[in-house]
Amino acid sequence: MFTRAFRNLRGKGPRTAKFSNSSFLSDSRNRTGRTILTITGFSVVSSVLAYQYGRVSLLSNPPDDMFPLRSVTELSSLQPPKYASEKDFRAAINELTDLLGEKNVLNSAVEIEYHTKNEFTTHPPLNHESPKYVVYAHSTEDVSNIMKIAHKYSVPVVPYAGGTSLEGHFHSTRTGIVLDVSKMSKILEVHHDDLDAVVQAGVNWQNLNKELEPFNLMLGTDCGPDGLISGMINTNASGINASRYGAMISNVISVTAVLADGTIVKTRQRPRKTSSGYNLTGLFVGSEGTLGVITEATVKLHVKPKYETVVVGQFPSILDITNTVAQLFRQGVNPNAMELLDKDMMHCINYSEYFTREWLECPTIFFKIGGLNKTVVEENLKELKKVTQVNNCQRLIFAENKEEEEELFSARKNAFYAILNYGRNEIDENVRLWVTDIAVPISKMSYVLGKIQEYISESGMQSIILGHVGDGNFHADIFYTEDQKKKCRDTVEKMIILSLENEGTCTGEHGIGNAKRAYLVKELGEETVSAMRKIKMSLDPKRILNPDKIFKIDPKDTEEM
Repeated sequence: MFTRAFRNLRGKGPRTAKFSNSSFLSDSRNRTGRTILTITGFSVVSSVLAYQYGRVSLLSNPPDDMFPLRSVTELSSLQPPKYASEKDFRAAINELTDLLGEKNVLNSAVEIEYHTKNEFTTHPPLNHESPKYVVYAHSTEDVSNIMKIAHKYSVPVVPYAGGTSLEGHFHSTRTGIVLDVSKMSKILEVHHDDLDAVVQAGVNWQNLNKELEPFNLMLGTDCGPDGLISGMINTNASGINASRYGAMISNVISVTAVLADGTIVKTRQRPRKTSSGYNLTGLFVGSEGTLGVITEATVKLHVKPKYETVVVGQFPSILDITNTVAQLFRQGVNPNAMELLDKDMMHCINYSEYFTREWLECPTIFFKIGGLNKTVVEENLKELKKVTQVNNCQRLIFAENKEEEEELFSARKNAFYAILNYGRNEIDENVRLWVTDIAVPISKMSYVLGKIQEYISESGMQSIILGHVGDGNFHADIFYTEDQKKKCRDTVEKMIILSLENEGTCTGEHGIGNAKRAYLVKELGEETVSAMRKIKMSLDPKRILNPDKIFKIDPKDTEEM
């Protein structure tokens, strides 16, 4: 009993200290643990406080490239873009190959060269700027999946359609991939009663018109023969018929586009008229693949004129031609086409011997006059004859039949081949052609063309001038050899500045690409270009879609053009 009571007392009373080695070590560990916990707790609290302080500071005064509060994005506010490492790039290619198969993910020297060069581009990519792979898409879903992978690994993507661009739109400036949509060439729907068609990105406009011919319909825009729909939309292309039917901006109802992260958007439905939200269709037209990859489009169709004829007028001066055009417009005569060729261009045509007719070598305009019936056409022809006579026309040729119509207008349609034939035989077999693309108000056209001819004469080089005179757009194309390239570039710059000084544009239909970025700033101003950059950064914050085109996206980009 005493023993049991003693044990109970020990349990209730104060504990007796033990001085064994094991108890001492245990106590030390406890004290150390408490110290570590205290320090850790202090560190955690400090980190939380620092994070909260930093967060408040960041939100109250954020850097422009993280939380941009301005309505524009200036180049100086950006950090250089960060693209895929070699390891990430290889991972992306492996995923693309698994997705599409080896036959659609190619890197042969032939494929790379085909997708980076054409004969008339004045700004080809440097060796280190060439893409590593060409990736072919066959559907909108393909494009979406490709972009998801590219976005995941930050791989630059250059969209590619027909490859006929003259301003370096499809040239890689960063190591990445080319996304070729040319195999997406289906005409999906034709709505004859609604006068529209739904087509894939790789449809050639001439092939579309062949399909439409039995229905007496056509696409109004007629650019170079190899142009594909997505490229035409991306550059807001036009052509010979532009004065009547407009550029692509006037002929596109809606587009389906894939954004940088793979998101698929359709800009609107098929009605010609809508007030539903932003005009996203207009945003993609002329965007040069920098905002999204266009995969489908709904385009307007036009009824071909039942009656159409060709008239050619030859004049003593370009001023007489521009006065003729302005007067025709004021009197309500709107020809289907009005194409100006200067005296040097007419010399090239005579030199080529492609044609049976011998032309006066003077400024010449080719008209297409069309209408619902012969009476309408004949009335327009009467008015045309009066106006040309008032404006000193030396020679007016009317086509008598379909064969003559084709022969007369073929002089304009085949002008480019006549230019090359003359240049390579009479100037130098290795001669190049610098194709310019200025547009000015019609009232300024004769003065600007006169000054341009002075500039070219002073340079000692030769040139020809072709003009879509109905909308003030013309091409002053200069022959040059490799040793004359700088002189040619300087002359072209003087021409562009002249255009801007006369309320014109540096590009009427070819686009900016990587060749005219500096002139875009001169034309529209830094603030307007910064507003465009803001849109780009909103839709493509990683800057993977066609980098460095239209305007600069990298503060380290020192290229002047």
